[in-house]
Amino acid sequence: MSKIVFDKSGDRLYETGVKKVVLFVQSNGVYGKGVPWNGITNISESPEGAEATPLYAGDIKYLNLLSNEEFKASIEAYTYPDEFGVCDGSAELATGVSIGQQTRSPFGLCYRTTLGNDTEGNEHGYKLHFIYNALAAPSEKAYATINDSPEAITFNWELSTTPVEVKGFKPTASRVIDSTKVANKNKLTELEDIIYGKDGDVAADPRLPLPDEIAQLFKTE
Repeated sequence: MSKIVFDKSGDRLYETGVKKVVLFVQSNGVYGKGVPWNGITNISESPEGAEATPLYAGDIKYLNLLSNEEFKASIEAYTYPDEFGVCDGSAELATGVSIGQQTRSPFGLCYRTTLGNDTEGNEHGYKLHFIYNALAAPSEKAYATINDSPEAITFNWELSTTPVEVKGFKPTASRVIDSTKVANKNKLTELEDIIYGKDGDVAADPRLPLPDEIAQLFKTE
């Protein structure tokens, strides 16, 4: 066994940014065609739960029971696609005329973050993040007068999720793909063609692959 080397060149990693956000609205349990979500400034993942409840027996600590973990998140954006309206409790009465406080549709998201290091900078790689079965809670919208220091309105949503089944594992509402660790880059390209859609002779609309489909895609590596 060799000695540990700290701060080795190329190992000083970091993660930054959020881009290429795709929204997949769910209807009757099926995710629809993906649409781009421009203007997102922040996505924060906020898992909850996994809290320990200690049990005692024989005058000693016997074991810890962990509560179930829940995946929550929040989104901040300057704007949102029209398709997100049904996820935010809106319904369209006529073109350009909408009402609020309606049933909220669940949705899925895929977004990309940048992986960097000390030798390649932001070109080192990236991660693809997936969120499944999300519901957006009502959010505050603050409208302010235009003045000598104008700012664009930002929209914020708190997300809760319901996990989906994963063969051989506990259900989950999230999945992450690390481009720097994927052995077969062709499989990664194939996955991105599914997420973002594909032009050409074999055109395909963007769609959200479930965890089992993603696992099957990379299984042949």
